[in-house]
Amino acid sequence: MASIRTRKGSDMLFVDFHYMGKRCRETTNLIDTPANRKKLENIILNMEAKIRLGIFNYAEFFPKSDKAEEMMALNDRKECINSNVPSFKQFATLWFSEKEIEWRDTYKRKIQEIIDMYLLPEFGTRPVHLVKKTDVLAFRSSLAKVTYGKANKHLSAARINSIMVPLGMILKEAAKRYKFDNPYDDIKSLKEPKTDIQPFTLEEVWKFINGVRADYRNYYLVRFFTGMRTSEIDGLTWENIDFNRREIVIKQALVKGKMVPPKTQESYRAIQMSPWVFDALKDQQAITYKRSECVFCAHTGSPLDYNNINKQVWHPTLRLLGLKTRNAYQTRHTAATLWLAAGESPEWIASQMGHSTTKMLFNTYSRYVPNVTRQDGSAFEALVTRSQTVQVSTDKETLQ
Repeated sequence: MASIRTRKGSDMLFVDFHYMGKRCRETTNLIDTPANRKKLENIILNMEAKIRLGIFNYAEFFPKSDKAEEMMALNDRKECINSNVPSFKQFATLWFSEKEIEWRDTYKRKIQEIIDMYLLPEFGTRPVHLVKKTDVLAFRSSLAKVTYGKANKHLSAARINSIMVPLGMILKEAAKRYKFDNPYDDIKSLKEPKTDIQPFTLEEVWKFINGVRADYRNYYLVRFFTGMRTSEIDGLTWENIDFNRREIVIKQALVKGKMVPPKTQESYRAIQMSPWVFDALKDQQAITYKRSECVFCAHTGSPLDYNNINKQVWHPTLRLLGLKTRNAYQTRHTAATLWLAAGESPEWIASQMGHSTTKMLFNTYSRYVPNVTRQDGSAFEALVTRSQTVQVSTDKETLQ
């Protein structure tokens, strides 16, 4: 039975009771008066009833208590034992151990970081079958309030979606194994803004290449005219350069300092060298071939650090030349748009970019596709116009 008391030297009431085998003493904001004691007695009766029924929520009665989190964790563990269902943390650990064989190292690290940084602090000790849809939606809403960096930027919709993906996978698998309704059902991904395409014009490309530091001229020329991803060009080794066939073979990528397989199966490909790329690689061969296995490397021979290159070379060059600020990934978009503008086959461009079909090409770069391939009605208009011209000329000849 809980008791109502006051501490020596204080006139504030506190409750002394036992819960989960522990003695708990919680101070209230009620002054010791007969009316307040009566009020507190009614609250205690409600509290003890909930304890007996097993539905007591410590934080509901004592939200500012330092013990609230500890007691809720104890209650969650008790619930796990009684129901024979693991906590979210226990099941997430099991799920990860079963799934990691399917993933490459970089993806494993990404998922583990999401679990440790976001999911466990929110759901860790809770029995997995007690995670409700309202909990999931509240968690997603809380992510939208998270800020990072000096500018206190909010997490993007894409980042929030990437955090929610493993949560959905964990809950779906747990629901199947322990026979409860999946709380993630019918929760849609947040709508993400369309990819921001800011390609360079051909004039801007040459302005950049001719204005960048001499030791990075070859690096950026190859980037602009091959459409390689940053990880692919930074992980490019001399053994994958075939000067005889004039091909760059993509078999690996440098991600967070480690050589890993390419992003997708389609990313394994052979990129054809244009004359400018061929000459740049020949020039680079004389510089780094004996120094490093990497085509483009630091002066020590170690692979490039793209964050450092962005800060020390890419952005300073854009500012110096008065070019619009944009990320270095735009070199890949630039290659695609220049190929399209030149009228190259979409199938060929897709293969050079590492896309499985032309669908992504048209979805991403539709406004850069020339009329001859765009399928927007302009080619049909040109055909009809030409036929009208021919018909008019034929009519004139007939009349003459």
